[in-house]
Amino acid sequence: MQSKPILTLDDAKRIASAAETEAQANGWGVVIAVVDDGGHLLYLQRSHDTQFGSVDTAIMKAKAAVAFKRPTKSSEDAVLSGRLIHLALPGVIPAEGGIPVLRNGVVIGGVGVSGVRSFQDGQIAQAGASALV
Repeated sequence: MQSKPILTLDDAKRIASAAETEAQANGWGVVIAVVDDGGHLLYLQRSHDTQFGSVDTAIMKAKAAVAFKRPTKSSEDAVLSGRLIHLALPGVIPAEGGIPVLRNGVVIGGVGVSGVRSFQDGQIAQAGASALV
């Protein structure tokens, strides 16, 4: 029987820690959300000075990265290039900051970051996702 790779709570904490390190190195306060392969929240942390509106945004970015198996930047790029159909797709967040988390080429979860500029959110999320490589 073949087993499916999963994202554990320890994995989620490692992802969040790496993302937090990147954010702190740049002086950015953010929300970091880590979801499993079903888009269910496993771990969330919010800098004390980050707007609470970023909580749901970070979760939604992580879920979108899992649902579409690609970074949310792909939808941002599509919308910016005029492919507005992305705005009508359920669960799409056309803003950088959501990255799928892979293990052995399989999407096992996602990380979403919100709180600073979109490209900065993406930089932080990528640092988190890279923690499991």
